Amino acid sequence: MEIGIGLPNVIPGTPGATLVDWARHAEERGFSAVATIDRVAYPSYESLIALAAAAAVTGRIGLLTNVLLGPTRNPVLLAKEAASVDRISQGRLTLGVSVGSRPDDYQAVGLGFADRGRRWDRDLELIHRAWNGELVNGAQHPVGPAPTGGAVPLLIGGMSDAAIRRSVRWGIGWTVGGAPPEVGGPFAQRVRAAWREAGRQGEPRIVALTYFGLRESALETATDYLGHYYGEAGKQFAQWIPKTPDQLREAARKYEDHGFDELFVDPTLADLTEIDRAAEALL
Repeated sequence: MEIGIGLPNVIPGTPGATLVDWARHAEERGFSAVATIDRVAYPSYESLIALAAAAAVTGRIGLLTNVLLGPTRNPVLLAKEAASVDRISQGRLTLGVSVGSRPDDYQAVGLGFADRGRRWDRDLELIHRAWNGELVNGAQHPVGPAPTGGAVPLLIGGMSDAAIRRSVRWGIGWTVGGAPPEVGGPFAQRVRAAWREAGRQGEPRIVALTYFGLRESALETATDYLGHYYGEAGKQFAQWIPKTPDQLREAARKYEDHGFDELFVDPTLADLTEIDRAAEALL
C-alpha cells in the first residue's frame, strides 16, 4: 500500500508558503502523493491552485484532490483547470471528485443543493467532451489544453449507489473520506464487484484517508481544528485519530488488510515536522 500525505490547505491560518514547502518536503521524504481537501464556504486554499503550486516545486510526487466538490464548479472551466494542472505537472494529477454533503458550499456559489447529483452526471459528460477536444456549448474552439493521457484520471468519492455507478463509468477507482477501514473496506468490495460486473479491465484503485497528529499536544490541536471544520462531531472524531507512531502504523495496517491501494495521512497541524514524524512512522 502506498502512503500519501495531505496538504494543510484547509487548516485555517496556514501561510501560503507553507503549502509550497510542504509539497517539496513531502516529496523529499518519499510520500507517494500530496492531496487537498476541498471546501467552498470555508477559509481554505482552493484545491487546484494549491496543487498547481505544489506541481511547480516538485518533480515526482502525485497530486490529488481528495475530494473536489465537482458540482460547485462550472464544468467547462473545471475541465480546463484540471487539464492545465495535469499538463503543468506532466501527468501527475488525479482528480478526486464528489458531490459533497454541505448545503452552504452550494449556497456560496449560488447553485442548487438538491439537484447536485443530476447536474454532476451531466457535468461529467461535458468535462470529458472538453477533454476530448470537442466544441462545447457552441464555442468556436476547443477549451484545451488536452490532458496528457487523453483524460485526467478520476477517483470518485462518496458512499452511495450513485458513487459506485460514477466510479465504474468514469473513474479509475474510488476514494473514501475519513471513514474507518471497517466502514470503507466493505464499500470498497461493492465497488470492486460493480467494476467486474461492468466488464471493466483490471481492478479499481481504492484510496483512503485518516487524520493524524503526532506532536505532544496533538489532542488539543486536533480537537480545535476538526471541531472547527466538522463541528461537535469533529471534536469527538479527534479523540480516536492516531496520535502516536504505533497508532498510525496500526491504522495503516488495517487499511492495507482491507485491500486499500493508497492511504493518505492528513495533518491536523500545519507544521512541517509532522511530515517527518509521519514518514518515520510509515515509510
